[in-house]
Amino acid sequence: MAIDNPAAAAATHSRLEHFPIGFFAVVMGLAGLTLATLRLEHATGTGQIASKVFLAVTIAAFIAISITYLMKMMRHPAAVHGDWNHPVRISFVPAITIGLVLIGTAALPVWPAFGAPVWMAGSALHIAVTLAVVSAWISHRAFEAVHLNPAWFIPAVGNILVPIAGMRLGYTEVSWFFFSVGLLFWIVLVTLVFNRLIFHAPLPERLMPTLMILVAPPAVGFVAWTSLQGGLDPFGRILYYGGVLFALIFATQIGKVSRLPFMITWWAYSFPLAALTISTFVYADLAGLAQARTVAFGLYGLLALAIAVLLARTAAGLARGELTKPE
Repeated sequence: MAIDNPAAAAATHSRLEHFPIGFFAVVMGLAGLTLATLRLEHATGTGQIASKVFLAVTIAAFIAISITYLMKMMRHPAAVHGDWNHPVRISFVPAITIGLVLIGTAALPVWPAFGAPVWMAGSALHIAVTLAVVSAWISHRAFEAVHLNPAWFIPAVGNILVPIAGMRLGYTEVSWFFFSVGLLFWIVLVTLVFNRLIFHAPLPERLMPTLMILVAPPAVGFVAWTSLQGGLDPFGRILYYGGVLFALIFATQIGKVSRLPFMITWWAYSFPLAALTISTFVYADLAGLAQARTVAFGLYGLLALAIAVLLARTAAGLARGELTKPE
């Protein structure tokens, strides 16, 4: 007869209570890799074998993380309530619905009967979550300027993502609505975030990786804009090179962030890098630039390496219980 281990049970209970909502950034990173792989396969004329494998892994990760967080919600509702009221963690709540939008977008070319309804559900839920988050921002007076960080872009990024699949499905007005919402929030938030970065205390170490999120809105916005416009125009070029600019700004901080201990926020590197990779593939095709395509291949290699390292470090961190400790 097995003997219960109270210490092990208590440890499992604690890990579940402190399971971070930031784990949904893992889904965003894996979905970004899937979409980047689809672009790579298109550029090289190869089949969609690798992208299908990555899509399956992304769906499995989303299900596993969702079940774990649902268990946390049922057993530790106060901890989930704390996530919602936390000035930083609340920004990661929309990563759940962004995961659905990304999975639907990635599945559309290979499994449209699955991708379309998932994209629709994710889009509808995302605008609802966006409104809830914005409502919390403007009514929660405990938030201060020092709480601002690039993770606040996450709700905006989700809205800008919607037109990429929306235009393929023929939802023109819906796509323009989501793009407008995302673009307007990005313009407002980029101003606020830079004000915080320049005139207030530096970001704490735990949030330093979120600087990479600055790349995502213009990079994703470029892909969405070209979907809406059906081609490359001056505004599209501005968006693309805006993403490149923020990537270069982040590059100046690599010395600092490379010395940080591994945290779940390291996954903030993944989706923005995927977005820059995808946008570079799209820019190379639309502008007819062989040099840009070469850069895109290089970025894809960097993305694949980054995801491999993140997965290995995450598995090790989970095994040691380092990623589910109280903050």
